[in-house]
Amino acid sequence: MNTEINVRLAVCSGSGCVSGGSDAIRSALYTALTKHGLAGQVEVRPTGCFGFCERGTIVVAYPGETFYTCVKPQDADAIVEQHILGGKIIEKLLFRDPQTNAVLPTWHGMTFYNKQERRVLRRCGLINPENIDHYLADDGYRALEKVLTTMTPEAVMEEVQRAGLRGRGGAGFPAGLKWRTARQSSGARKFVICNADEGDPGAFMNRSLLEGDPHSVIEGLIIAGYAVGAAQGYMYVRAEYPLAVHRVDIGLRQARERGFLGKNIFESGFDFDIEIRLGAGAFVCGEETALMQSIEGKRGMPMPRPPFPAESGLWGCPTTINNVETLANVPAIVLNGADWFAGLGTAGSKGTKTFALTGKINNTGLVEVPMGITLREIIYDIGGGLHSGKAFKLAQIGGPSGGCIPAKYLDQPIDYESLRALGAMMGSGGLVVMDTDNCAVDVAHYFLSFVQQESCGKCPPCRIGTRQMLLILERIRNGQGEPEDLDRLETLAGIIQRGSLCGLGQTAPNPVLTTLRYFRDEYKAHIFDKKCPGRVCKSLITYSILPEKCNGCTLCARSCPSDAIQGELKQPHIILVDKCLRCGACFEACNREAILIC
Repeated sequence: MNTEINVRLAVCSGSGCVSGGSDAIRSALYTALTKHGLAGQVEVRPTGCFGFCERGTIVVAYPGETFYTCVKPQDADAIVEQHILGGKIIEKLLFRDPQTNAVLPTWHGMTFYNKQERRVLRRCGLINPENIDHYLADDGYRALEKVLTTMTPEAVMEEVQRAGLRGRGGAGFPAGLKWRTARQSSGARKFVICNADEGDPGAFMNRSLLEGDPHSVIEGLIIAGYAVGAAQGYMYVRAEYPLAVHRVDIGLRQARERGFLGKNIFESGFDFDIEIRLGAGAFVCGEETALMQSIEGKRGMPMPRPPFPAESGLWGCPTTINNVETLANVPAIVLNGADWFAGLGTAGSKGTKTFALTGKINNTGLVEVPMGITLREIIYDIGGGLHSGKAFKLAQIGGPSGGCIPAKYLDQPIDYESLRALGAMMGSGGLVVMDTDNCAVDVAHYFLSFVQQESCGKCPPCRIGTRQMLLILERIRNGQGEPEDLDRLETLAGIIQRGSLCGLGQTAPNPVLTTLRYFRDEYKAHIFDKKCPGRVCKSLITYSILPEKCNGCTLCARSCPSDAIQGELKQPHIILVDKCLRCGACFEACNREAILIC
């Protein structure tokens, strides 16, 4: 037997793949390796997210970077016996391009990765996030050493500001300017906070980064603390992210043990430490002032501004708050320089942005792309197009605070300014793709319903206004809408935007306003024609059976939960409209296209 085998098996161990059984796969690989006497020679490395979630669980074999997809525990023996011992690539586990039918042994050449620029995510899928030595071997904490031994706080802020780094969590405020404001504010104590309270539906960028490369965020927060003059930092992570919390906690303990946190870091005289604070899942706590109230042990509710947190924040002290992705960019900027970072992107939006690509798309997953890439490139090149085979209708970007972008803007560059011009926003990076089977009114209702439920209720415009908008949308969906409802929605939206205390309320109407702007005809169809073009709103659709296509197989009748379908065996059936729940079970069951929806 070859005793010089030097193989590493990297197994995706982000939340998505953990839920798909990656722990069992690692265990099966250990068992198979032990059976063949290879347990001490082959490393089975748990890593962060590779990004290609649609093809999880992913196992990459080194050397060679063989990219195995959709791996199951029962594949472990084949990986050990055929790949490691036999030197043969297991073709059935490789990715097959659905467009070219080409079998690709590595990620190189995959359309999913071709237009990505993995900078923030560069270590995810490569290192064990629970092993600080892996991070140190890839330039980890070198930026912190450079900052503390060769740079002044002013020089750090200047480099970040010159790079053009803007906040990746929402409005895109310049990070360097935020730091400078806090640095110049008077106060004996100052704080820095990492906002990891990612709560947008369909978003998992920050969670994946914390799970896959926690030390990059920790290092970025320490550098931010040095720049603004803080001795204490907090990482505010929602409790629904147990794996992220676990790995951040391990990272903080390892950083203290190695002297990157604590007293006199790098013998520079700089003292700094970080504590974790868990959020209870309130979406509003993603807003800066509500987040700080939560850290202070109070109910998470927004506070009036000014004063802004950089002037008076946590416990009345100057406070800087940055999101996970923003902070993860900082060490790379320090090491590579502002020009390197600004070399990607557009004039006003530099660098890259991570997105959680979900919805009716072939290649769902976590992607990192240059600012300025078009929506078409993300959806069709990286995402592989829509899996339904139907036409693209809209993309909901930026979470509940974002907006809906229609097909005519597929070639619009994705950056802060262009999205704002379209009535949307970057947000933290949620990107949900929808086709012509989706209803714009229903989409607006869904996101507004989420925001209305998450409203803290402190200010009347948000508390009452979003509820009134929701009631109007429900009337429209139920076929009870009036022509005046469109004006009412826009009037209420303006009041909420102008009068709400925080960003949650101020941006809550965005999904409604953008669907009204781009899909007004769809609203009118609901109101005037009492029809839902997307055939989604149950009150506005009816099911019937085409007798010329029905062979009386009874599949539809057996699937109906309300006994609304009648007919004799081998004879055309009928649907009793008054008993029909409009659930669509009959439509799904019929294999002869005999069910008509109108």
